[in-house]
Amino acid sequence: MPFWNKQETTPAASDAEPKAAPPVPPPAPSHEEPKAMATMKREEMPMSSAGTNDLSLGEGAEFEGKLTFKGTVRIDATFKGSITTNDVLVVGEHARIDAEISCGTVVVHGQVNGNIKAKVAVELHQPAKVHGNIETPSLLVEKGVLVQGELKMEGVERNASKSSASPTVAALK
Repeated sequence: MPFWNKQETTPAASDAEPKAAPPVPPPAPSHEEPKAMATMKREEMPMSSAGTNDLSLGEGAEFEGKLTFKGTVRIDATFKGSITTNDVLVVGEHARIDAEISCGTVVVHGQVNGNIKAKVAVELHQPAKVHGNIETPSLLVEKGVLVQGELKMEGVERNASKSSASPTVAALK
């Protein structure tokens, strides 16, 4: 009898033993390509750890016009025009902003040419350069920052009248 037609004979006792099923390989992990940001719906956009959508305009880009937004925007690009929000604007080290800025909070690490009006605070971190007037109730200026312009701190008088400190001392705290 040819080898391929040969029937295997086994003792009857071995038929009584249950045979183990061959192991089933785990399903292959499905790999889904991420969608391009431009094709994502707002709900699909990645969220920051703070839970709000943030935007970053990168170095080398150039923008001109009027920028309005909610949340936090970081600009490391060149921007000309006006920026308006009640939220946070971060001007990166490589940014050059030629604009009138009206924001809740402005944090500057780069260069701003234009007036800054903040409802909450302005922070100027080294190596920031600001050529323009600043109006804010709270100001932080690090050593090494260049500021050319006038400073107006509204709200200092109200805070000073509640304490025994003079307005000048309250502005420096």
